[in-house]
Amino acid sequence: MKIREFVKKHKLEISFSFFLFCFALFLMLFLRVDIDYFWHYKAGEEMVTNSTILTKDIFSWSLFQYSWISHEWLFEVLLYSLSIIFGRLHLFVYAFVIVLGLLFFIFLVQKKEYLKNFPFALLWTIFFMLIFVSLSGRPQLLSFLLLAVSIYFVYYYFYHPNSKRIFFLVPISLFWANVHGGSSNLPYLLCLLAIFCGLFSFSFSKIEAIRLTKKQIITYFIVSILCIFAIAINPHGITMIFYPYQNMADSLMLSTIAEWQPSNLNTLSHYLYFGFSLFVLIIMIFSKKKIRFMDAIFYLFFLYLGLKSIRFWFFSYIAWSFFIFYYIPKRKLDAHSGSLVFIFSILLIILFSTRFSYSKVISTKTLSEKAISVLKEEKPERLFNYYDYGAYLIYQDIPVFIDGRADLYSKYIYEDYQDISRLSYRFPKLIEKYDFDYFIVPRKIGLASYLSDQSQYQLIYRDKTCVIFKAK
Repeated sequence: MKIREFVKKHKLEISFSFFLFCFALFLMLFLRVDIDYFWHYKAGEEMVTNSTILTKDIFSWSLFQYSWISHEWLFEVLLYSLSIIFGRLHLFVYAFVIVLGLLFFIFLVQKKEYLKNFPFALLWTIFFMLIFVSLSGRPQLLSFLLLAVSIYFVYYYFYHPNSKRIFFLVPISLFWANVHGGSSNLPYLLCLLAIFCGLFSFSFSKIEAIRLTKKQIITYFIVSILCIFAIAINPHGITMIFYPYQNMADSLMLSTIAEWQPSNLNTLSHYLYFGFSLFVLIIMIFSKKKIRFMDAIFYLFFLYLGLKSIRFWFFSYIAWSFFIFYYIPKRKLDAHSGSLVFIFSILLIILFSTRFSYSKVISTKTLSEKAISVLKEEKPERLFNYYDYGAYLIYQDIPVFIDGRADLYSKYIYEDYQDISRLSYRFPKLIEKYDFDYFIVPRKIGLASYLSDQSQYQLIYRDKTCVIFKAK
């Protein structure tokens, strides 16, 4: 009887929770093996097997033993450890647990706000899929969850000055700096944003601000300093504090790596983010409630990040999830809402169970086994490889010229690689400089045509994807 009463009382919450579970399963239909997965896995294997933390490169011949800021080392250890426990299901387990945890966390910490307007809650959850750039086994997934937890603590303390939860940001920063150091600066930046928002008290037109107490400002400041110290507790020390800013200032990487590209009005697919941002802004402006100054600042901060780089689009969704429901009016609940959501959830499960094939996910490769076997037989010492091939070559224990760790190569050979692959005016001199003994490149790029026309290079392998040339 008590169970029946509980279910009746919390029917909507149970229905929505079940929907989130089914929705997370449905999202696994889009799970893919990102090319960087392979070197992440190999790095984790190396560290677990040898009980060490990599701080120097061991995967390339071009920069072998050069200093490498392995800012994702703990994620790599975690990824390989999951493979030991779950075998070939490890990537699915990682992605599903993190995605489900993120969906549930955002919902549970503001459950009342979500359920006051059930249709909008469903719509907002569906935006999760639309704004999500890609779903793959990368450390970014952990960063998404850590960002959500961090924003919650920052917001909660702003309106609950007696809470001590804000201090959880310190261990979060410590963990973040070791699983994905490239974005671990966000906790202390969020604290500084909160301080700025709390310095003002006004009500002007549509915007209103409330001033923080002196104790709150001091606490935010102390927490931000502690977060900075926490970030420095990693194999690379204080370097990690500056690492994110150095990356974002690297114009070469920003201009050549797709996920680092800025949002562009000339790119049709980017209009999804522009439309989403405008949608949120319109809701805030036309709401009957005044816009809280802190919400406005957080909106602008994450909008700036999203415009600066498409890799931050989902950061915007997470951040805006913590205030958008405040501006949504309460809607009278339809009698059959819970039942309809339950039916829709069942349909998602059916879609997942009939369409999902884990073998298609984990078997995703950039090169054929035949191409790999040719390279292993030839044993190249100074291989030139296409950028996207690097990670899988590392996975197969073949030393590379370059791979997805662009931050490692940027100061040394990344520009040279770009000039060679794009056949810039100096590419013949660069080929001579590095004295490559083998080349593995896509069939349809200009470099492949150039090599085929040169008598000093012999074509030794060709398939639908790539060609391999040997220097005579």
